[in-house]
Amino acid sequence: MDRIAKGLEADGILTGAGKTKWWTSTINKILRNEKYIGDALLQKTYTTDFLNKTRVKNNGIVPQCYVEGNHEAIIPKDIFLRVQEELVRRRVVKTSANGKKRSYSCNHCFAQIVICGECGEMFRRIHWNNRGCKSVVWRCISRLEPTGQECHARIVNEMVLENVVVQAINTLLGDKSTYQAQLQQNIAKVIRSAQQNTADGINERLQRLQKELLKKANSKEAYGEIADEIFKLREQHEKCTVAFVLWT
Repeated sequence: MDRIAKGLEADGILTGAGKTKWWTSTINKILRNEKYIGDALLQKTYTTDFLNKTRVKNNGIVPQCYVEGNHEAIIPKDIFLRVQEELVRRRVVKTSANGKKRSYSCNHCFAQIVICGECGEMFRRIHWNNRGCKSVVWRCISRLEPTGQECHARIVNEMVLENVVVQAINTLLGDKSTYQAQLQQNIAKVIRSAQQNTADGINERLQRLQKELLKKANSKEAYGEIADEIFKLREQHEKCTVAFVLWT
C-alpha cells in the first residue's frame, strides 16, 4: 500500500478531497470498499444517540445486511475478490513455532522463502557491519529477536545465497531426465484428479467461497478456514489448467 500511495503521488493523482498526499489508510479503505463492485454493506455504522445524532462504527452490535447489485459497478468483481484474497494471504505468511505470526514482505526475491533448517524460523535480510566491513547478509530471526528458541544457524552472505540458487537452477535444468520424469508423473496425477474436479466445478465453488469471504470480512467474522480453502482451490484450478494445456 505504501508503493501504491507513492505511485499515485508520483503520477500527480489527487485524492477525493483534492489533496496531493495519499495515506496508506486511504488505500486500504479503497481496496476493501465493496461499493466499487456495485454492492453495498448496510449498517456499517449505527446511531447511539438520536438527540445528538451520534454514530459509531458497527463492530457486530447491530445486524448488517449485504446487498449485491445495489448500483452500477466500476470494477470487475473477480478482480476485487482476488484483491481480498491477497489481503488475507499477506496478513499472515508464516506462523512460528512460538505462535508469532510473520507478516508479508516483498522487498526482496528471497524474502520469506529462506527457512532455517534448525529452528524453522525465516531468514531476514540485514545490512551487516563487521569491524568496518559492510555487507548484506541473511540471518535467522531467532538470532535477531527473542523467539524462545535457541538457534545456531550461521549467517549467510547474500552473494553466497545468490550463487547457490543459480547453481541449483542450473543443476535442475542440466539434468532434464530427472525433472521431466517427475513432471510427467505430476501431469498424470493432475489429469486423474481433474476428472473428479473439473475446472467449471472449481470456479463455481470459488465464487461461492469468495462471496462468503467478503461477507465475513466485512462483518468482522473469522474467515481463516474459507481463505485456506480458496487458496487450495486456486492451486487446484491452476494445476487443472496446466494439465489440460499440456495434454492437448
